Amino acid sequence: MLAPRTASLTRASLNRSALPTLCRAISSSTSGKIIPTLARNEKLFQKPMSGMIILPQRYLQLSSQKFADVIVVEGPAFAESISEGDIRWSKQVGDFVKEDELVAEIETDKTSVEVPAPQSGTIVELLVADGSKVTAKQKLYKLQPGEGGGAAAPPKAQETKAAAPPAAEAPKEEKPKPAAAAPASNKGAIPSSLPKTTPPPAKPVSSTPVSSIPVQRVKVPQGVAPEHAVTGARDEVRVKMNRMRQRISQRLKDAQNTYAMLTTFNEIDMSNVMEMRTRYQKDFQKKHNAKLGLMSPFLRAAAYALQEMPVVNAVIDQDEIVYRHFVDISVAVATPKGLVVPVLRNVEGLDYAEIELALAALGEKAKDNKLAVEDMEGGTFTISNGGVFGSVFGTPIINPPQSAILGMHGIFDKPVAINGKVEIRPIMKVALTYDHRLIDGREGVTFLRKIKSAVEDPRTILMNL
Repeated sequence: MLAPRTASLTRASLNRSALPTLCRAISSSTSGKIIPTLARNEKLFQKPMSGMIILPQRYLQLSSQKFADVIVVEGPAFAESISEGDIRWSKQVGDFVKEDELVAEIETDKTSVEVPAPQSGTIVELLVADGSKVTAKQKLYKLQPGEGGGAAAPPKAQETKAAAPPAAEAPKEEKPKPAAAAPASNKGAIPSSLPKTTPPPAKPVSSTPVSSIPVQRVKVPQGVAPEHAVTGARDEVRVKMNRMRQRISQRLKDAQNTYAMLTTFNEIDMSNVMEMRTRYQKDFQKKHNAKLGLMSPFLRAAAYALQEMPVVNAVIDQDEIVYRHFVDISVAVATPKGLVVPVLRNVEGLDYAEIELALAALGEKAKDNKLAVEDMEGGTFTISNGGVFGSVFGTPIINPPQSAILGMHGIFDKPVAINGKVEIRPIMKVALTYDHRLIDGREGVTFLRKIKSAVEDPRTILMNL
């Protein structure tokens, strides 16, 4: 008699001979957990008089793709502003992948979109070539569902396991043969059962091609791909520019062609900021679980200056000026694939701790290549910190469609006149590039001076000076 939990079984028109195939299909869709149950209770699935099979309703409602030997996997949907991208395969035909494992990445104009495996299985065919253009929801590859490990291990693993015993047994068979198998009349000869060896030929230095010597001796710097390194070999390597780099190039050139860019400079005494970080770093980190860096004072100062000078936060749209009542600041971040600018929203309402936590979250997403298009859209102002790379001076380029960008540089000790005396102070040079079509010199210089005052003495923000 059937157990109470199987009382709601539904008949399925399946012949008994089809049971093994159906069990394997169910195993693929349920991570193999149902097979032991079917093996123990196979008699419960057969109706004695008609030879029909009875299965629980939930198994009959499984997707038809789960029962198929091979499924076709489609690509992800893109954001509205993205129409296509270039695919880069991380796996190849014959590779076994686990559920949610990365199979490919699609490089778009703004970010990279991951293509994870919908379930565990083996890749049997790639429908698009590496580097090809793909669109949203396009069919990308074929996957044969199946679990790895044990009896259901992928083909490559099975071949490796099958080939291992002969390799391990070979020495046992060859070891006793030299004395027993060698004929008495040929005591000095090498037994036929052993591999014949010849002494290695001498390798004089003159036999090595001259062109290959630098390649062998030059050490590739850390972080540089071998095919990109300068090795001294007289050849060239051409690499296709990724879509993000193409988009960055296009946007920067468009900015130069469109904007009437003008840059103004100033110097900021970082003594108070560095003293504040030294005094309050431990307490700040203990309370907020984040380090007090240099970016939060500049972001807070920029938000204050943008509120005081709203024209810098505005933008030209054809024959109109659009003023924004919010401050969304883009922060330039360098990644191996190119420069990205994630956005902090409503910075005008954030304090130092909230800014540091938001920056840390965006930094982790950029490091793991998890930034979405939504994270980089809608900024009203940009800050670029070239000082982390040791920059002394530079003129940043406006990030369209914004109207201004602040460039930070390195901090260096410099003699300055303080109250008629020469003192050594940590000085940072800053640069503000702005669209001169919208922002006049007076507004641009005044805006940069407000940032200078707010960074050197944050009390000016509290007193609204």
